[in-house]
Amino acid sequence: MTIVVRSATVEDVELLHRFSVDLATYEDEPDAVTSTPQTLARDGFGPDPKYAALIAERGSAPVGFALYTFNYSVWTAARGIFIEDIWVVPEERRGGVARALMAALARECVARGFKRIDLNVLDWNPARGFYERLGFRWIRNWLPYRLSGEELASLARASSKDP
Repeated sequence: MTIVVRSATVEDVELLHRFSVDLATYEDEPDAVTSTPQTLARDGFGPDPKYAALIAERGSAPVGFALYTFNYSVWTAARGIFIEDIWVVPEERRGGVARALMAALARECVARGFKRIDLNVLDWNPARGFYERLGFRWIRNWLPYRLSGEELASLARASSKDP
């Protein structure tokens, strides 16, 4: 059966949430998801969308998704797509679903005049090989960092004169 990739709609927020929880569980972070279908509806389908998403279906069954945002590089003066999450249900892996999602993202990137697609992947994730076969390259010497929670709040309270 053919894989169809379509843009997510507000009617898909329950599915987006479920797939996000499935992904977090796979990544051994089941409690990390604090979003809800309601916040996904507000943030993705309101007047100022914060993200976009694609749904992959085989027949009428949803089999994967990609959630992404747009970014900008001052070095290249160009926009790009950042893939926040991509997930394929286990029984559909190696069946072309992830490739279909990535091809759809590449088409959107090119159609918008964007110059690149970025993503992060856990070092133990076997999907690294898949990404590399598609042409993604590890950015040598770069490590992702994140500031959140109390550390973010503490820095926000800090004076510009603090060391």
